[in-house]
Amino acid sequence: MYGELLDALPGVLQWANLAAVVVGVISGIVVGALPGLSATMAISVLIPFTFTLSPLVALGMMAGIYNGAMYGGAIPAVLLRIPGTPAAVATTFDGYPMAQSGRGGYALQVAVVSSALGGIASAFSLMLLAPPLAKLTLLFGPAEVFWTAVFGLSSIVFLLGGSPVKGLVSAAGGVLFSLVGTDGITGYDRFVYDQTELLDGIHIVVLLVGLYALPPVIDLLESPEAADASATQNLGTQSLWKSLPSMFRFWKTWLRGSVIGILIGILPGAGGSMAAFISYNEAKRASRNQDAFGQGEPEGVAAAEIANNADTAAAMIPALTLGIPGTAVAAVMLGGLLIHGMQPGPMLFREHPDIVFGFMWQFLFGAILLIFLGGSLATNSFAKVLRLPRPLLGAIIAALMVIGVYAIHGRMYDVYLMLGFGAIGYAMDKLKFPLPPMVLGLILGDFAESNLRLALRISRGDWTILWANTTSQIIFALTLGVVFGPAIMRRLRRPSAGAQANDKQA
Repeated sequence: MYGELLDALPGVLQWANLAAVVVGVISGIVVGALPGLSATMAISVLIPFTFTLSPLVALGMMAGIYNGAMYGGAIPAVLLRIPGTPAAVATTFDGYPMAQSGRGGYALQVAVVSSALGGIASAFSLMLLAPPLAKLTLLFGPAEVFWTAVFGLSSIVFLLGGSPVKGLVSAAGGVLFSLVGTDGITGYDRFVYDQTELLDGIHIVVLLVGLYALPPVIDLLESPEAADASATQNLGTQSLWKSLPSMFRFWKTWLRGSVIGILIGILPGAGGSMAAFISYNEAKRASRNQDAFGQGEPEGVAAAEIANNADTAAAMIPALTLGIPGTAVAAVMLGGLLIHGMQPGPMLFREHPDIVFGFMWQFLFGAILLIFLGGSLATNSFAKVLRLPRPLLGAIIAALMVIGVYAIHGRMYDVYLMLGFGAIGYAMDKLKFPLPPMVLGLILGDFAESNLRLALRISRGDWTILWANTTSQIIFALTLGVVFGPAIMRRLRRPSAGAQANDKQA
């Protein structure tokens, strides 16, 4: 099989296939940088135009868009605290404070290098480990997937910092919103209140844009004269190659985040959002300077971006080998394979090895191109957005918000819903309630509920199925460690602090 991987390389190196990857990466960066637009939307729009293209050209453009969009979401996340994609939420934690302190250019450089390395690691996992890693997904039944979702939600609530009570309230709100719509098992409507627009549930982009984009716009318009000179004039946009040596200290974070992103990517349905949150929290827990996280720590940006990009190609492992898409983007890409006459699954590697292995090479080239295309585009062009007058910047962002949200389903109801979530986000921001738990609650709430109910239906109502095997027990133990670990560590530190105080008095 690995011989066929090398045999596919010459076909990928043809100029048309390489040009498709380049165009895809640039398009993906632009799409990801526009709040409300996503890689899923861009690839969905692209697919109808690929009928007349060769499979490798079409797939190369899709791979480029996927890689570019995952990084592009970091640009508004760093500069404006508006995640361009759901996976970029964790990037706002430290990226935006860095921009506020005049280090926006460096934050974007850390993001693009981390994104590229995550994409490269993910591509290698897809190329070299697809068959054996695909078997790992067979260990995760509905019960294991349920505990994985609970673990991801617990991580963001109890390890993010601040008040756990406020984190729980925020997460509970997200889970509640995830229940809106038609029950996937019974078919009954829940919490729709005769609004047919809610039958499909609340779209993640609507909530995301409302919670994260509208409050900063209101702040921009509330104080138009409060421009931060350090942020607008000193972006720290020195050459990427001069900044690169200072990033080597993140190697442990990069290694840890790559592993997390790949493993989460292999698990169908989890996605880059969970990978970014878990990687960020693990980086914070392993750091000697935990208090710096959330205040402008570059390592936080590196942890989030390495993980959400390590998820990209890894999500294609179950998609290509088992026909089970790991993310929405992977599902759309499977549609791209189908329209070119290729059926995802084990037989794909036998019937079309040149296409499937060429697709893997294109993921790798797309990740490498991020360093060159993303670095120059971000630091030399997008970073200058902070130089715009605040009222103009707010108006531009508001227009992009409305356009992006309206484009999802082509209806004003989503725009009104976005404005409602914007009011909620503004109130939560003023009351110091964390926003990420609500976002992750919406992402994982329905995911956890459906797998819990499926597990109970399989066991005919026997709750012991939730801890019946080793995999479930391990994930359950990790969840308990996340929930009770911080409190235990604080209690253990108190006696030592008291002993040091007594020594000083003596």
